[in-house]
Amino acid sequence: MDLSAHNLAGLFAQLGLDNNKHTIEMFITKHKGLSDCTKLADASFWNRSQANFLTEAITQDSDWSEVVDVLDSMLR
Repeated sequence: MDLSAHNLAGLFAQLGLDNNKHTIEMFITKHKGLSDCTKLADASFWNRSQANFLTEAITQDSDWSEVVDVLDSMLR
């Protein structure tokens, strides 16, 4: 059973990234401007494992899908 917090900080932790507020803001600032024709999981800044997690979250409509959508919007 997944007991992770399904919020932005929880998603960053799930992706193996530092998940404090400041680091999340820095990540979004650094990577903002993702092309509309690029899927979030296909962005060059993810490793294979992270990209797979993001893809599965969306395709399987998992508990993480809403937060992944929020992150996707923030990076556009």
